[in-house]
Amino acid sequence: MLRLGPVSLQVRRRAVLVGVVTTGLLLVAGVLSLSLGTPYVATPDVLRALSGAGTPYDLVVLDLRLPRLVLAAAAGAAFGVAGTLIQSVARNPLASPDIIGITQGAGLAATIALTSGAAAVLVAPSALLGGLAAAVLLLALGARHGLAAQRFVLAGVAVAFALRAVTEVVLLTADPIDGLRAQIWLIGTLAGKGWTETVWIAATLAVLLPVLAWAGWALNSSALDDDTARGIGLRPVARRIGLAGTGVVVAAMVTAQVGAVDFVALVAPQLARRLVRAERPPMVCAALVGALLLVLADLAGRRLFAPTQLPAGVLTAAIGGPYLMFLLLRGRRRPS
Repeated sequence: MLRLGPVSLQVRRRAVLVGVVTTGLLLVAGVLSLSLGTPYVATPDVLRALSGAGTPYDLVVLDLRLPRLVLAAAAGAAFGVAGTLIQSVARNPLASPDIIGITQGAGLAATIALTSGAAAVLVAPSALLGGLAAAVLLLALGARHGLAAQRFVLAGVAVAFALRAVTEVVLLTADPIDGLRAQIWLIGTLAGKGWTETVWIAATLAVLLPVLAWAGWALNSSALDDDTARGIGLRPVARRIGLAGTGVVVAAMVTAQVGAVDFVALVAPQLARRLVRAERPPMVCAALVGALLLVLADLAGRRLFAPTQLPAGVLTAAIGGPYLMFLLLRGRRRPS
């Protein structure tokens, strides 16, 4: 128990250990991402470039690779936070922005913008509004009976299917070139992106920091049933709506910036929970695991089939698809 004056905070040693190890792995993955490519940059040159000592590779390391690396880490961390909040509210390891319709709402709005001749600068704002609109619809459907966990997930799946169907119609009726651009966005890629997108994600997390601090405390009671929560003076429905709303805002913003990078928000919280051996996903560890997953996925996408680059969303789907099947099979094997 850590005490700072009147404020006390419970700190789990295993969570701290997992956080430290994950941070170390993230740093190693970051150095590899800055080193590997054409041209190859040796690790000492990478470190000198980062320290400002000046090397012939400053342009490659600082201007070409570093912005994409930082964006991957920021986006992965944001996906981890969003997934933690949504899964904790739903009390379901299958709940994530790409399962319950947030990603699909952003994708539909971005597809309409890309296929209607809108300016490129309007794609991200359109995707953000689409994701938030999907969230409003989801909360309206799921909150009718107190945002019950099962209803919340079922409403999200229904919203996701409906929005995906409309997106397919828009793609089929669009100009082939515009449709291809939209399909690339829907896959999710970090290519051609960097500091601007990172600033938007970081600014969103900074503005929401007080809310996220409250959410980290409120998650401790998210597993309580409504009667128990009310018995100790809590307002469970309002709390769940606040947690879910925070999660979908973060998910909508990060999706608007990097596209529909699926499954990071699904996998990161559950992987962090298993590493920490906790009853619910730990938010900080989930953010670190999400950052590590997306950095590794982007690195693999750049180097596995070089010079051809695979979008990061393809690699995260390759991770998330088998993991989703594992969760489904594991759930079927549990005794009733």
